Amino acid sequence: MTQLRTFYPEIEPYAKGWLDVGDGHQIYWERVGTPGAKPAVYLHGGPGGGMSASQRRVFDPARYDALLFDQRGCGKSKPFASIENNTTWDLVADIEKLREMVGVENWLVFGGSWGSTLALAYAQTHPERVTELVLRGIFTLRRDELLWYYQHGASLLFPDKWERFIAPIPEAERGDMMAAYRKRLVDPDRAIRLAAAEAWARWEGETITLLPTPAISEAFYDPEYALAFARIENHYFVHGGWMEEGQLIRDAGKLRDIPAVIVQGRYDIACPVQTAWDLHKAWPEAEFILVEGQGHVLSEPGLLHHLIIAADRFAGGENI
Repeated sequence: MTQLRTFYPEIEPYAKGWLDVGDGHQIYWERVGTPGAKPAVYLHGGPGGGMSASQRRVFDPARYDALLFDQRGCGKSKPFASIENNTTWDLVADIEKLREMVGVENWLVFGGSWGSTLALAYAQTHPERVTELVLRGIFTLRRDELLWYYQHGASLLFPDKWERFIAPIPEAERGDMMAAYRKRLVDPDRAIRLAAAEAWARWEGETITLLPTPAISEAFYDPEYALAFARIENHYFVHGGWMEEGQLIRDAGKLRDIPAVIVQGRYDIACPVQTAWDLHKAWPEAEFILVEGQGHVLSEPGLLHHLIIAADRFAGGENI
């Protein structure tokens, strides 16, 4: 039996700082690995999720020079929890500014969940800047994808957790949960914003893993984390990511010449397999790996195994 690949050892950044990207935003970034090795950028989820130390560990530090960053408004980026001048296309522009800061012509792009959305948007806008793509838990912000998770669909699998999610919203407003939460997440009263944020974040934190995983869900209970996560995520979703419906799958042909691996868990509740399948059909040139018995998050063993193999292969390693 093949031994599953897992994270590389813990690693600290060799450089870090903030980049002023304009619009009042400063982006916090870190670089890990070997300076001058194969360049890569990691795009975290959410939007509004921020990066984590484990995300540094998907890259072989001997063969990669990887940049990770907190997207606008989250993590250590400033201003915290800001939804002003915070759109998909602002983030695409930020990635380009970071690439220019690093001083490379192009790089591998790695992203999961919302990170896959942003990776697709960036690669379709700047295909010449992307050497390879490694994508997980495909999410493209189509209306049906959003309604599945925030209106009706996932609710059928988690009725107990769904009850907690809808509890802060009066029954008369539950016909559009995203809009109802939006109203509260931008309320001038911080207590109202915080209560909504905690309920929003808890729903996601407890439903993104195939089995209950306290080590993952507990991060979503932190009030400050929840505030940025919920405000930014909801902000993006009520605006449909500032994209045309189905745009990322429609324009998948722009990626035809970019080597890519798509890794999808069969039982991903947050980002059901249909979206990854639709992308696969529109972009058959990309390698598509459907992993049985796996859910959504990066750390699920079967997903992580294939993601690290892909990253190793693109660095020149063997596909083991």
